[in-house]
Amino acid sequence: QVQLVESAGGLVQPGGSLRVSCVASGRASSGRASYSMAWFRQTPGKEREFIAAIRRNDGHTYYADSVKGRFTISRDKVQNTVYLQMSNLKPEDTAVYYCAATTVSYNLSSMSREDLYDYWGQGTQVTVSS
Repeated sequence: QVQLVESAGGLVQPGGSLRVSCVASGRASSGRASYSMAWFRQTPGKEREFIAAIRRNDGHTYYADSVKGRFTISRDKVQNTVYLQMSNLKPEDTAVYYCAATTVSYNLSSMSREDLYDYWGQGTQVTVSS
């Protein structure tokens, strides 16, 4: 079974930066141990929102418009770790951030769909406030 473990989030001032990471361990039922990975976030009373994804086979990335230019997703393929570097943070970025993974390399524009991801982390709180 695959487990995803996010690093601790934290409290950041507006305009600040923060990097969170997610480590994937274990092996999928297909036998694969490499993944397309993504970040989503959720605030109370709202639906979970796609943030960014990185595709398994080629490392291509895809971002939500709300974070494009401010957030960067990257990976260490050997360590099965995905990172989310967040810059110029705003109070509206406050949320619980979730890591997700799938063994499939979908079309980039599809990777914002929650239902395509088989594995999810527990979430990590990021708070942007002065």
